[in-house]
Amino acid sequence: MRIVLLGAPGSGKGTQAKKLMADRNIPQISTGDMLRAAVAAGSRFGQQAKKIMEAGQLVSDEIVLGIISERLAEPDTEKGFILDGFPRTEQQALDLDDLLDQLSQPLDAAVLMDVDFDILMKRLTGRRTCSVTGKLLNVYFSSQSELDECTSAGGELIQREDDNEETIGKRLSVYREQTEPLVEFYRKRDKLKVVDADGTIDDVYERFVAALG
Repeated sequence: MRIVLLGAPGSGKGTQAKKLMADRNIPQISTGDMLRAAVAAGSRFGQQAKKIMEAGQLVSDEIVLGIISERLAEPDTEKGFILDGFPRTEQQALDLDDLLDQLSQPLDAAVLMDVDFDILMKRLTGRRTCSVTGKLLNVYFSSQSELDECTSAGGELIQREDDNEETIGKRLSVYREQTEPLVEFYRKRDKLKVVDADGTIDDVYERFVAALG
């Protein structure tokens, strides 16, 4: 099963990818992790990426595709893969399709983890960390007893600086601008699977697996 995973920040796609990875024994390939690994390994494209990054420039799509090609040549991708973080634009999607055709590894599906904008805002702006236990909580979704457990222990519920409405709103707007053309791209190719990602982790995973067939 070869999948591109689409989803906004806070949609839970990383969590769902890890569950599918364990169940199907296929790797989750995050472009950020893959780039760092290629640089550390000193691969052909990793060396090129390192020079560009050290110069403070953005790594080109050509190099990212080269690194993806290197990663897909590894034996753990034989049964498939979950590609997360790429493509982000329609041109990248076209280039990825060309690459996968060359590798005789055509994409099976592009899965969109679909969550209402208001829920995403609550998931992201409501995130807190207990200063005593380090436990991750959410002021909207964690139970009152979980929140009280932190404060009763003398802890504070700490919010990350960038988890404010203005910053999160901008991130979600950028995501929507980038992703809407991708959604249409994969829909026209009959590759798009939309999963309702609102609910418990297990409920969403059940829908995810059902969508894949």
